[in-house]
Amino acid sequence: MASADTASMAAAPGAQAPSSVRRITEPQYRRAIADVFGPDIKVIGRFEPDMRVDGLLAVGTSAVSVTSGGLEQYEAIARGIAEQVVAPEMRERLVVCAPGPQDINGAACAGRFFQAYVPRLYRRPLPDAERAQLVAATLKAGHILGDFHAGLAATLAGLLTSPDFLFRIDRAGEIANGRRMVDSWAKASRLSFFLWNAPPDAALLAAAERGELDNAQGLATVTDRLITSPRFSEGVRAFFTDFLQLDDIDTLAKDARIYPSFSNAIAADAREQTLRTIVDLIVDRRGDYRDLFTSRRIAINRALGPLYDVPVPERGWAFHEFPDGDPRSGILTQVSFLALHSHPGRTSPTLRGKAAQEILLCEKIAAPPANVNFAVVQDVDNPTLKTTRARLQAHLDDEECASCHKLTDPIGLALEKFDGAGQFRQTEHGEPIDTTGTFAKSTFDGAAALGRLFHRSDAVTSCLVQSTWRYATGRNLVPSDRVVVARLSDGFAKSGYRLVDLMRAIALSPEFLELDPGSSSPPQKLRLASSTKGAS
Repeated sequence: MASADTASMAAAPGAQAPSSVRRITEPQYRRAIADVFGPDIKVIGRFEPDMRVDGLLAVGTSAVSVTSGGLEQYEAIARGIAEQVVAPEMRERLVVCAPGPQDINGAACAGRFFQAYVPRLYRRPLPDAERAQLVAATLKAGHILGDFHAGLAATLAGLLTSPDFLFRIDRAGEIANGRRMVDSWAKASRLSFFLWNAPPDAALLAAAERGELDNAQGLATVTDRLITSPRFSEGVRAFFTDFLQLDDIDTLAKDARIYPSFSNAIAADAREQTLRTIVDLIVDRRGDYRDLFTSRRIAINRALGPLYDVPVPERGWAFHEFPDGDPRSGILTQVSFLALHSHPGRTSPTLRGKAAQEILLCEKIAAPPANVNFAVVQDVDNPTLKTTRARLQAHLDDEECASCHKLTDPIGLALEKFDGAGQFRQTEHGEPIDTTGTFAKSTFDGAAALGRLFHRSDAVTSCLVQSTWRYATGRNLVPSDRVVVARLSDGFAKSGYRLVDLMRAIALSPEFLELDPGSSSPPQKLRLASSTKGAS
C-alpha cells in the first residue's frame, strides 16, 4: 500500500527531480479535504505548527519539513479521514463501487476510486503504473485485514501522508522566452494557492491538462476566473491573516482583572472584524489599499460593540461608520492590532510600533539586549511617572536602548489612547495622554493623523508589494526580484493601489511561474522524517 516512504521515493530524485517544495498549511490541508471529499468529512487532530520566516508563514512553508512527531500526527489525521471516507454511510457517495461478480477482488473499483481522487489530492495526473501500484497495495492490505474497504482506507491514509499531498512540488516545464517554467500542474497549484489559498479545482486541473496555462491568453482567462470566483475572498483573507500575523490571535491572552470584557471569543471576533473590513474594502468595493489606514467604515458585531462603545442592535455582522473627528480611523485603531501588540495587562508603544515597522513598513527592528532593564517601564504604579510615555522616556536614558525605541515608540505612542484591549481612554492614571509624534519627517497628533501619514507613505505601499510577492512565491526576495518588484510597484500605483490588480499582475507575471528565478539557494530536496509506525 502507499506509504510516506514509498511516496517519498516516487517524488525523490529520478527522471525529473522536484526543484522546490512548499508544505501546505493547516488551512490548505483542511480546504483540500473539504474540496475533494466534502465538508462533512471531519479533519480531527493537531497539526505540526507552521513556521514564520521574516514575517510570513508563506515563506516558512519553503523551509519546513515534517518531523517524526509531525508525521505521526499527519498519520493519525489521515487514518481518521480515510475511515470516514470508506464508512458504510459514505460509500455510496464517495466510493461508489464495491467488489462483485464482475469485479471479484475489487481491483476495478479500487482503480476507479484512485483515478477519481488522486489527481485532486496530488494536484497532478495519475500515471497508469502508479495507479496499478495503488490498486495492488489496496488488494494486499484488504487481504491482510480481511476487508476490501479496510484495505482501501489503509491505502488512502498512505496517500494523505505522502509528500505529493503534504507538499506542493514544483517540477520543470517548458522553456519560454529563455525562462525555465514550472510544468502546467505546478502552474495550476501556484495560481490556486495564491489566489484561493486552496488546491486547484477540477476546472483548473482540466485547463492545465489542455495546456491553457502555457499561453498568455489562456493564463489570463484562467486567472480572471479565479479572481471573479467567490473563493478569491478566501485567498485575500489568507494573505492578510499571514501578512498581519492575525493567526497569533489564537494565543492572545489578557489579564481578566484589568480587561474583564476581553475573552478568547472577543479576540476571535476581532480578527474576523479586521478580515471582513479588509474584504469589504479590497475585494467587494475594489478600493485603494491605502484607505485601510484612514477608513472609518468597520465591520462589527454585538460582542465587539462595547469595546468600541458602539451599540449594535442586530445580530450577526454589520458595518459601522465612525463620524469625522472620531479617534477610530483605519486598521491601526482596530482591536485586533491594538490588543495583539500589547502586553496582557498594559499597552506597549514599543510592541505596537515594532509591529507597524516590521509588518507594514518592512523594517527590521533589532531584538533588545538580553540584559536590558525594563523595571521602569513595567512599573505601572509609579507615582511620579504616571503615563507610559513618561516611563518610556525614563527608560530611554539608556542610550543603548534609545536607537531602536526612536523607530518604534513614536508610532506606538500615537495609539496610547487605546488601552491594552483596544478600548478608548482619554487619560492614564488621571494624566492626559500625549499622542504627538513624528513619522517620515512629518508631525502628527493621534492615531487618525498617523493613519493619514501612512496613507501617503511610499514605504507602506512598497512594503505591501514586496510582501505580496514573497507570499506568492513562498520565499524571500532575491536580487533578480528587483526588476519584477519595481514593475509591480509601478503597476500598483497606476491601478490606484488596488490589491486585486496587484495580485492579478503577479499571477500573470512570467517570474511567478518560473521554476527557480535567480535563487542563490540550491534546490531544496524533499525531506520527510521516518515514522515510527509507518503509513501503511
